[in-house]
Amino acid sequence: MCVDLHIHSNSSDGKMTIEEIFREASRRGIKVISVTDHDSIDCQEYAVPLSEKYGIKYIHGLELNVSFSHPDYNDSKAVSLDFLAYQYDIHYRPLIDKLQKLKEYRKKRAESILEKINMEFRKEGIPEFTSIDMKEIEDSVDGTFGRPHIADYLVKKGIVASRQRAFDRYLVKCNVPKMPLSLEEASQLVKGAGGKLIIAHPNNPRGTSLVSLTEDIDIQHQIIKETMLKYIDGVECWHSSHDKKTVDSYLSFAKGQGIMVTGGSDCHQQPIIMGSVKVPLYVVEQFGIKLDKVC
Repeated sequence: MCVDLHIHSNSSDGKMTIEEIFREASRRGIKVISVTDHDSIDCQEYAVPLSEKYGIKYIHGLELNVSFSHPDYNDSKAVSLDFLAYQYDIHYRPLIDKLQKLKEYRKKRAESILEKINMEFRKEGIPEFTSIDMKEIEDSVDGTFGRPHIADYLVKKGIVASRQRAFDRYLVKCNVPKMPLSLEEASQLVKGAGGKLIIAHPNNPRGTSLVSLTEDIDIQHQIIKETMLKYIDGVECWHSSHDKKTVDSYLSFAKGQGIMVTGGSDCHQQPIIMGSVKVPLYVVEQFGIKLDKVC
């Protein structure tokens, strides 16, 4: 597998630095990658020199979390959806400023989540987290502050056995909403930066996807067609959570609508699944990339 356009570094919730990602991609024979950190482009400036160093084609990436609602589903309540941005100008000031605001809000959100966790600790007779704990969690964050960092700290303190257990026991119950970003604003920012916007893993049964509105793929297609096409450029068809039926269905939909198709592993290095999703070479040709050799 030689294309992976959905990878996370430790600038968000991945485990590897961007250079470690390039090194591993090289070892695995991957020819084109994109690091798509959550609400962060902190590592993007290092990508081009690393691309030249390791002989790997690179597409600037980003994953934005969007608040989306539909009057016919989920009682009109907003759900979280992820959208991937590609080939944008990493120096585009409106995008940089918005990401900085999101970063600042994430810290405040984390503090509120810890307050809720402390309420649970009081019920359970567990010593509460203090400002010292908050500082330790902050120091463990290289990029975008999120619930996974709190989960890892709960594991480190021996309160839970795993990140998943931290979410099941505390972080779902104690969640605080993210700063809302509309699809319209996300589109304006990405397209203003000259980029492409792609809906991520639309049928992921375990993630932020259209499954939170409906499990019916045909209805998912209709939602995209009626409410999103004017804002997006394509859809992520190949993903580690998508089965063959989903891939084939979304490929057919994208072809019918004349939009782009992308794909990637969504690797966070837990475990390392980089390059495990078979993404065809024509995907990168949509970005104007030609490979010298067949993978």
